[in-house]
Amino acid sequence: MYPYIIEIIQIVVVLLFAPIFVGWIRCLKCWAQGRSAPGLLQPLRDIVKLFGKDIILAENASWIFRWTPYLVFGVCTLAGGIIPILFTDLPLCATADVIALVALFTLSRFFLSLAGMDIGTAFGGVGSSREMTIASLAEPAMLMAIFTVSLLCQSTSLSQMTQVIIHQNLLIRPSMAFALVAFIMVAIAETGRIPVDNPATHLELTMIHEAIILEYSGRHLALIEWAGSLKLLLFTTIGIAVFFPWGIATTNNMIDVLMAIVSLIIKLGIVGIGIVLMETGLAKMRIFRVPEFLGIAFLFATLGMLSYFILE
Repeated sequence: MYPYIIEIIQIVVVLLFAPIFVGWIRCLKCWAQGRSAPGLLQPLRDIVKLFGKDIILAENASWIFRWTPYLVFGVCTLAGGIIPILFTDLPLCATADVIALVALFTLSRFFLSLAGMDIGTAFGGVGSSREMTIASLAEPAMLMAIFTVSLLCQSTSLSQMTQVIIHQNLLIRPSMAFALVAFIMVAIAETGRIPVDNPATHLELTMIHEAIILEYSGRHLALIEWAGSLKLLLFTTIGIAVFFPWGIATTNNMIDVLMAIVSLIIKLGIVGIGIVLMETGLAKMRIFRVPEFLGIAFLFATLGMLSYFILE
């Protein structure tokens, strides 16, 4: 029963750590800009507050608009149980590999884009169009980067890849370096961070994800915001599991799992510092430059795969 208990612990940790991770990034950004920080738990308090508010729906809202927040949140929660975050041999890890995981995120994005167009507002249509454009360029680059690592590990299972990298020194290979750079660029685009998107803006000419969820309110908006923080945490933990898995428990010893939680907190703190340093030093790029940005990510991923066949 230990793997199932660890699975439940991991899902709870993911659900709680996701808003706190967003709060950590916001606090660091405020401190870097000389402003007072709202606190680590402010995103969690905002979610709880939204759950207590009423839902306002448009008259022409269909079932897609109503059920999309639950689907998006459920997909992100399921992904949180598949990724080896605390333990490498979770029961859900065997149910899906990295290709199925990308398909889950694609399903979530598909319904979210449909929900943005369902009401018929101009902002929703623009946001959905931009979201699908970015997705069509980001997903091939992400798959190419992960496939480079899977060639080294001889498996597309995240659990197997994590175990191989823990026991073998693969990080110093050129293919891993190219794949890491490509994955970071794709993760920035997928999670809507600067320079691709600014999660703190509501300017109609620049917003992408925010334009889709502009018509949501109440618990629907709470689930969407929670899912957004989950997605940021999940992409971070995918990068940790694939490129820096040291600290993840390989046995079902509860002490090792507790040490994995401590290791996860340290890694998330370091990643948060890196995100803030990048976002404070860069400006948001024009929407027409995003395809070039993702094209460079795909180029790095391709170079990683070529370097595997040529140099290794």
